[in-house]
Amino acid sequence: MNIIGHKNWYFGLSLLVIITGLIAIFLWGLNLSIEFTGGSRLTLAFNDVVGDKQIKIVDEALKAEKIKIASIEKSNKLIFVRTSPIDQNQNNKFINTLSKNFKDVKEREFETIGPVIGQETTFNALKAIIIASVLIILYITWSFRQVPKPASSFRFGVCAIIALIHDVLVVVGVFAILGHFFGVEIDSLFVTAILTVIGFSVHDTIVVFDRIRENLKKMGASDFSKTVNDSIIQTIDRSLNTSLTVLLVLVALLLFGGESIRWFVVALLIGITAGTYSSIFTASPLLVLWQEISDKRKRKI
Repeated sequence: MNIIGHKNWYFGLSLLVIITGLIAIFLWGLNLSIEFTGGSRLTLAFNDVVGDKQIKIVDEALKAEKIKIASIEKSNKLIFVRTSPIDQNQNNKFINTLSKNFKDVKEREFETIGPVIGQETTFNALKAIIIASVLIILYITWSFRQVPKPASSFRFGVCAIIALIHDVLVVVGVFAILGHFFGVEIDSLFVTAILTVIGFSVHDTIVVFDRIRENLKKMGASDFSKTVNDSIIQTIDRSLNTSLTVLLVLVALLLFGGESIRWFVVALLIGITAGTYSSIFTASPLLVLWQEISDKRKRKI
C-alpha cells in the first residue's frame, strides 16, 4: 500500500471537505446557543404530539407578551423556544397566557443567560482551544527533540497541529451545515467535544510519528518517504482498531443516550473519524511533503 505515493489525492479530499465547510460557515455562520449569544431558553411539554397548531399559539403568546423570538422548534411532545433575555415575571405571564389555550402544557426548563456571560463563554472556549494547541506543539517539539535528521521535532509538532486544525475545521464545517438545515446549536458541550477530538487526534498522530522516529533510527533517512510509508502501514491496524472501538461506544450512546447528548456524540463521531483519517493520510504525508520542498530548495542552492 503506497499511501505516500497518493498523498496529493488525500490532500485534495481533505481540502474538498474543509472548503465546503468553510463556505457553509461564511454563508450561514454557526447556530450559536444562548450560552454564547445570551438569551432565554424554554422547553414546553405537551400531552399530545406537537403540531403546527401548538407552534402557532406559542408564537402568538410570545408576541402578546412582547417577547422577541429567536427560534421555535418542535420535537414529538416538546417545543423548544429561544428568545431575547426575559425575567421570571415575563416568563410567568407567558406561561399563563399559554395555559389559557393548553391546560396540559408544562414548562420543563427555563434558562436565561445574559450577553456578558455569553461573551465570556465564547472567549473562554477560544482561549481553551488556543492554549491546548500551543501546549501540544510545545510538548511534541520537546518529546521528538532527538529525532534523526532530516526530520526535526519542530516539523513533527507543526504537522500534528495542522492535522488537528483539519479535524476541528471538519467538525465545525459539518455543524455549520447541520445548524442551517436542521437547527443544530453550538453549545458548551460542543466545545467539550472539540477539545476531546483535539486530544484524540494528537494521540493517534503521535502513535504514527513515534513509529516514524523508531524506523528513522533503525533504517536511516536515505529514503524518507519510504520510511514514513512503512511506518504508516505498521501502525494503521492499531489506529483503525482503536478508533473502531471508540466509534462503537459512541454509536451506542447515539442510539440510547437521549436527546441531551445527541449532538455532542455526533460531534465526537465526526471528529474522531476525521482524526483517524488525518493521522494516517494528512499528518505523516505532510512530513514527506515538507521534506520534499526542503530538498528542492537545497538542490537549487
